[in-house]
Amino acid sequence: MSKGLLSGLALAVVVGLCACKSVPKGERIKAEEMRHPPKLNVVTNLTTIEETNTIRPEWRQAPTNFYTLGPGDKLEIEIMNEPTSRAMTTIGPDGKVYYYLLPGIDVWGLTLAQARDKIQQELAKFAVSPQIGIQLRGIDSKRVWLLGRVQKAGVYPMMAPMTVLESLSLAGGTLTSSASGTTEDLSDLNHAFIIRNGERLPIDFAELINKGDMSQNIYLQPDDFVYFPSSLERDIFVLGAVRLPKAVQRSQGGTLMAAIASAGGPVKNAYLSHVAIVRGSLTKPKIAIIDVNEIIHGKATDIVLEPRDIVYVPLSPYRQLTKYANLILTTFARAIAINEGARAGAGNIAPAGVSIGVVNFPQTTVAPVITPGQ
Repeated sequence: MSKGLLSGLALAVVVGLCACKSVPKGERIKAEEMRHPPKLNVVTNLTTIEETNTIRPEWRQAPTNFYTLGPGDKLEIEIMNEPTSRAMTTIGPDGKVYYYLLPGIDVWGLTLAQARDKIQQELAKFAVSPQIGIQLRGIDSKRVWLLGRVQKAGVYPMMAPMTVLESLSLAGGTLTSSASGTTEDLSDLNHAFIIRNGERLPIDFAELINKGDMSQNIYLQPDDFVYFPSSLERDIFVLGAVRLPKAVQRSQGGTLMAAIASAGGPVKNAYLSHVAIVRGSLTKPKIAIIDVNEIIHGKATDIVLEPRDIVYVPLSPYRQLTKYANLILTTFARAIAINEGARAGAGNIAPAGVSIGVVNFPQTTVAPVITPGQ
């Protein structure tokens, strides 16, 4: 993942998690009491949240701008009628290309034609009326990230305008269970997402793939991050103002209090009166606001959680329920994108059959760390 994208995502998650500084110590809640509450309750006050972001019409239109060069792109350059002048070169991290007698020529953001003219102009200082031939032999500066439960997870070059379905085809489609003799989908379409420039796009993958809703089939942009989580995932995600934001195994955090305890408990000044439980798909989520102080002091019973619930502990009260829900879901998506993108960029993409989930975020680290298999 590009440094700019990783940095932007990391900063956004830090803001969302309200953890720009080292996590302060707060009052502790006894884990044993949380895991063995005298009574349990089921969430009944879930409110369905309507997606406030909408798919923009221009997202469905193929980009018309010409391909522009960037670091990592490979070029074949030659001076016409001089066969020995042909050479392969890669645009450096500084956006410059080095060829023949020339110093570094900045071609970042130029089209092939513009790069040719610029190189030709510089070569004219050393040769009489040189004619340059230039061809694009490899693309590495324009990429899309397709990770999670797809057949061939990876980072793919964008050589031409590409829709969501076209990109999914490159990755071999979503993963299915061949062992069971069925076409059962092992990717959780209700929790799949696209991150663009640090923001979660309102794409409903279930509607697109299962129902053929082509209005969801937008064109991707360079550095878009597409992620399909496992449908077998049973963890509960605890985020926000807790000491160790993480994915908690349901066997260890099957109730609200046990989940918070497994995440190290709340930090000092956590606003426990507005703890949120978010349930359901990312595009049609339901949210409940729980006063954890009431549970701590025995005035209310603990809450039973369901697999893939997101528990969010804030540092301040929410003002608008819809914005609060969107903050939680975007924080959740950004957190996964940061670490999964970093692992993919380092060549550590997990095999498609490995379940990926959020786990232990270091206590004093500003950006969360997410690793598979825990």
